[in-house]
Amino acid sequence: MKKYTKGFLENLYRQIIRIRFCEESLVEPILKGEIKCPCHLYSGEEAIATGVCAALEERDYVFGNHRSHGHYLAKGGSMPELIAEIYGKETGCSKGRGGSMHVIVPDKGLLGAAPLVAGTISLAVGAALAAKIRKEDRVTVSFFGDGAAGEGVLYESLNFASLKKLPIIFACENNLYSTHMPIRECRPGNNIFKSSVPFCIPGYRVDGNDVLKVYELSKKAVELCRKGQGPVFIEFMTYRLRGHVGPDDNIQGTHTDIRPKTEIEKWTKRDPIKRFEKTLLKNRILTKEDLEIIRKETEAEVKNAYVFTMNSPYPEKNELTKYVFKE
Repeated sequence: MKKYTKGFLENLYRQIIRIRFCEESLVEPILKGEIKCPCHLYSGEEAIATGVCAALEERDYVFGNHRSHGHYLAKGGSMPELIAEIYGKETGCSKGRGGSMHVIVPDKGLLGAAPLVAGTISLAVGAALAAKIRKEDRVTVSFFGDGAAGEGVLYESLNFASLKKLPIIFACENNLYSTHMPIRECRPGNNIFKSSVPFCIPGYRVDGNDVLKVYELSKKAVELCRKGQGPVFIEFMTYRLRGHVGPDDNIQGTHTDIRPKTEIEKWTKRDPIKRFEKTLLKNRILTKEDLEIIRKETEAEVKNAYVFTMNSPYPEKNELTKYVFKE
């Protein structure tokens, strides 16, 4: 722990807490029907976005997917604008036209997210190619889930990125489920990190619920890309604590969770926040009082984001297609 400053570790903790509190604040509004758009909550996977983005510079690019609230916040996106977007308000990051799955903050490097599985991987490759041609010293990160490993565009992108030696990190967040299908029913082997080997790209697997391990490997990958030794493929092993979409894994109106109770209990014990708190306390980086202060401050930030949202207008009906086409 000596190689990290107290400030750096505290910032990591603040970021993880910000993502979790923001995500959990959406549960009640979703259940009440106040939020109309589908929301894929990032609860349980916060260490990945936090650790990866901590290794990046503001100039670096990030592309997300359907579960990208964490990527948005970790890359510097505004929480009020995120909540406003989810509520469909004009002050949202996509002007209320995109909803939960189309978040964007170009000035911080998050160039977009999309619900289509593997839908932004090729876009990330294109951005990495442009950065290399322009000699901009940017690293691009493409976040995608384990389900994307079943899409052909991933392998086409790996091949092209390797051929052109692009500065891109392929970041697979493997939460073991493709919607409601466990990975054992999707793949003959749980070995996504080996997918890059045929394309001469180094593949790594890391505990995605350990923010420091995520950061250390991500930093190494970023350094390789900056030296012109990219691309890099990383599989982050993790687990979502909520349903695929919304708070629960409801199937046809029932409240039957498709995941075994013992499996959920096992991963709950590996909660990235609880694990990081233990590390911080054990190494006397922060005290229990410090952690509580950060939690209180984050609660206030979330509350203010909702005040901002509730005081924001909806888009005008006659401007429904505004921003859709370049004028």
